[in-house]
Amino acid sequence: MVTPKFKQGKGDFYTVLKNRVNQYFTEQARPMTGNFSLLFKAVLFTVLYLAIYIHLVFFTPATWIALPECIFFGLLTAAIGFNVMHDGAHGSFSKYKLINRIAGSSLNFLGGSAIMWNMKHNIIHHTYTNIDGVDDDIEARPWMRFASTQKKLKMHRFQQYYFWFLYALLHLLWIFFSDYKKYFTRKIGAVQLRKMTFYEHFSFWMAKIIYAFMFIVLPILLLGFTTWLVGFLLITMVTGLAISIVFQLAHTVEHTEFPMPSETSGKIESEWAIHQIHTTANFATKSKTISWLLGGLNFQIEHHLFPRISHVHYPAISKITKKTCVEYNINYIEFPKMRQAIMSHIHYLKRLGQLA
Repeated sequence: MVTPKFKQGKGDFYTVLKNRVNQYFTEQARPMTGNFSLLFKAVLFTVLYLAIYIHLVFFTPATWIALPECIFFGLLTAAIGFNVMHDGAHGSFSKYKLINRIAGSSLNFLGGSAIMWNMKHNIIHHTYTNIDGVDDDIEARPWMRFASTQKKLKMHRFQQYYFWFLYALLHLLWIFFSDYKKYFTRKIGAVQLRKMTFYEHFSFWMAKIIYAFMFIVLPILLLGFTTWLVGFLLITMVTGLAISIVFQLAHTVEHTEFPMPSETSGKIESEWAIHQIHTTANFATKSKTISWLLGGLNFQIEHHLFPRISHVHYPAISKITKKTCVEYNINYIEFPKMRQAIMSHIHYLKRLGQLA
């Protein structure tokens, strides 16, 4: 599939919005990257991550202690991805490139590949959001149907019930299948990947080997296969469920759009910035706790419009974005509570499972 083009309109919405956001940072005399609070959070999460790993693997706690620790470790894995890796991969964690690179590379120690993530997420998903056949984030066939342009199967009538289990498998599939499929097919969905450099090939395999040793080989040697398997499955399934829910609430809920390019022109009938707003939703933006834990991923509209700005600034610039959307009569999708966004996702899945 040839990647679509966006309409080059005469509107000035994005220009006005960018100017207002730039003016905010000028007036506040703040950098657009992360601050001390983000660095503190990154250090805190990293220390906790290492401490729990060491305790689980080298000290063999009792079952009644180990199981809650595994659950917490799974949530912590997701939290590091949300708060540290995500900002680092977008170059917004720090004003220093090296620190951004280190933060982004943390994904290699969480079971994924920073190289594949950059191609899949930063380039494809952030450009072609919710476009069926291009955006790999809405591709889960045959098990799930996320867009009306995807083929409907009988099983999809029940997807609003079984999605919980499938989402819990995401991290496992990421570790053992997804990255390798992209690597060997040289494709992400229908999009052909560029040729990888020798360094990228080396980095990909080193990350996979180190993760396999630290989280599979070493724990089996020290704990035994059965103990490792129970703990590993619990950790990865908690991680998978957490990251799946957060990512899906951003785009596969009621009111978000799934536009397709014109068959004749190959163009999307919106400018890129407006397309991002039409295909994205915010949730629980008034909750400081949720924003802190999710690394601002409840402000997905702002993130898609300004991926190079750290999530610590999203609460402030969301007010600017929302006001500008009202002025230009652009629908700004937002759910006041996270539970409302989850229910909207369930309703959306149910509707897609029933539509022809």
